[in-house]
Amino acid sequence: MTARRRTRRAGVPLAAVVILSLLTACAEAPAISTTSDSGTTATSAPTGEISISPDDPQAFTPILAHVPVAPVPFAGSDGKTHVVYELFITNTAPAAATLDQVEVIDSATGEVVDTLDEAALVDAFEVVTRTTADGVVGAAQSGTIYLHLLFDDAASVPESLGHRLSATLPDAPPERQKIDESVATVRVDDREVVELGPPLEGTGYLAADGCCDSTRHRRAALPVNGSLTIAQRYAIDWEQVDDEGRIYVGERTDPNSYAIYGDEALAVAEGTVVKVLDGFEEQVPGTFPENISIEEADGNSVVIDLGAGNFVMYAHLQPGSPRVEVGDKVEPGDVIGLVGNSGNSIAPHLHLHLMDSPLPLASSGLPYTIDDFTISGQTVSTEAFDKAEADGTPLEYTPVDPPTSHRDQYPMDQSLVTF
Repeated sequence: MTARRRTRRAGVPLAAVVILSLLTACAEAPAISTTSDSGTTATSAPTGEISISPDDPQAFTPILAHVPVAPVPFAGSDGKTHVVYELFITNTAPAAATLDQVEVIDSATGEVVDTLDEAALVDAFEVVTRTTADGVVGAAQSGTIYLHLLFDDAASVPESLGHRLSATLPDAPPERQKIDESVATVRVDDREVVELGPPLEGTGYLAADGCCDSTRHRRAALPVNGSLTIAQRYAIDWEQVDDEGRIYVGERTDPNSYAIYGDEALAVAEGTVVKVLDGFEEQVPGTFPENISIEEADGNSVVIDLGAGNFVMYAHLQPGSPRVEVGDKVEPGDVIGLVGNSGNSIAPHLHLHLMDSPLPLASSGLPYTIDDFTISGQTVSTEAFDKAEADGTPLEYTPVDPPTSHRDQYPMDQSLVTF
């Protein structure tokens, strides 16, 4: 098992309570399970268990935490098994505090499988939604810690994960400034990860903004239908470079300048079409459209029901190009439509993600793998990709020579892929 250790130093202030008379109890509460008179172990909700002592059944926990969606392990093209999920933090009163450390614990063994120190939390923590506010969280605010665990293989992933939070209350008396909490136990979801076929056919495809850390899709938490959801947790924006590594040649504002424009988007699995939107005009590449509605965000798009609670979303197709209708049955390789630049898009690309409902935004994103592909390079950074997309210069990437063959894996962010 490979557990990532993060040792950079900085501070992430969190708001915490000022009921100082209770802070000592919070700091001293031991982390063991509650046992009833009959000797059986009592458990709370799977995403919010608080471990407390039978001698002290009321542990004070000023920083509340829960895991809203259980993680689903999946195989990445880097050869690692990835566990991606969010720890949602809520503070309960108006005093300032600093979250010093978060440890992820194997609930069965007590082993620490990952540690985020203060500096790592600067990167991983955001106030709802997508705001850091210089690391300061005001009174009664909430935020999300975006967690990403790496393991050598699927067998190394714990069945259940717990979390231990350490915080400092600088305004409390010296003997009451430190608190430790054991919170938010979650059972790892052992569902079978869906294997998909290729969504495109050809060379030079770039897996932009894919999983798993601070990419735009990974952190696209949206308040929709009364819940904070991340439908795009594992989404990829597929772009393409030509033989010279350029995303476009010619006028940046002309969709036809882009290598991927007009490519055929393919059905990735057998399924039934449940949603088709068409009639949205192409956007002018180079800038995001303003004042776009939630209905227009995906542009011309298609949703396919793959069965067993899995739905795949294709977005930003050319107007008039969808070749399917609601109710149609599709097979792997069927043409769904043509890659375009409709909806909330800055450049022609194919946005694709898997989700647990037919609602493109009000759903939870699911991991998946692709059955067969080759990786020929890796972009040196997201900034390098953004530069190539912005000015049409060749993409700066590290070649993989010879290219590596991948089966039943998820293409990691910024991989250069051939289907």
